[in-house]
Amino acid sequence: MVSLLEAVLLGILQGLTEFLPVSSTAHLTLAGKMLGLVNRGNPQAWTAFIAVMQLGTLAAVLVYFFRDLLAMAVSSAADLRGLSTGTTSWSTVRPATRMAAAVLTGTVPVVLVGYFLHEQIEGVFTKSTLVIATSLIVLALLLWLAERAARHERTLDKVTLRDAIAVGCAQALALIPGASRSGTTLTAGLFMGLSREAAARFSFLLSVPAVLLSGVYQVLKIRPDVFEYGVASLAVATVVSGVAGYAAIAWLLRYLMRNTTMVFVWYRIALGILLLALLQAGVMEF
Repeated sequence: MVSLLEAVLLGILQGLTEFLPVSSTAHLTLAGKMLGLVNRGNPQAWTAFIAVMQLGTLAAVLVYFFRDLLAMAVSSAADLRGLSTGTTSWSTVRPATRMAAAVLTGTVPVVLVGYFLHEQIEGVFTKSTLVIATSLIVLALLLWLAERAARHERTLDKVTLRDAIAVGCAQALALIPGASRSGTTLTAGLFMGLSREAAARFSFLLSVPAVLLSGVYQVLKIRPDVFEYGVASLAVATVVSGVAGYAAIAWLLRYLMRNTTMVFVWYRIALGILLLALLQAGVMEF
């Protein structure tokens, strides 16, 4: 059972770390272990709890990017009618339609990986502290390389389907705890030559179908044992994560307009080394 205080803390942690490139799953799983909430005999229940709570951060994206998403929906509907009647060609569709196509294309890799490897993703292996520590460090180094190689030349309206596939494949890597969905997609975006703000915005838009599908999947197949954490606590954590997530989006976009991502690189490396040290000392479980 999760107390209401723990639910608030987990919600804040989820909301802040979902959009910062530091891995929400890693932080939540580590917090869950420290609070004695992760049952190694039934790790699927914790995975379901996190996935449902992510619907709160999905709401944050929907509210923050409401105008963009509405424009994408309206534009796509109009252009699809034009394409079906032959009055519109792909070369003349609106930028918002191209963005919608990029988001949908970029979602395919994570759907395929999530579908075929769902047992491994929900199992004990992805709750491993060693896996989390290793991926924190490895992805930090990749983000550092991306910062070194990035040209920061291209804006959001220049995102292509090729970019979407590359960033989408990177998003699939985020199914490994510690990798960070925002971290992997931001890294890929920088490697593709996007500006930091453009890479972050595309990362947030790309999260909409992925988080929605994950949350709905967990709700539809909801396991009775997920309720061991408490329905009220799950609801509180979800709402709080939405509020914290909105604040995190607004802050990160402002931050990346003037700063690099190196603060997150050093944070990930420091946390990863700390976890490895705690494992070596026997303070934390594998």
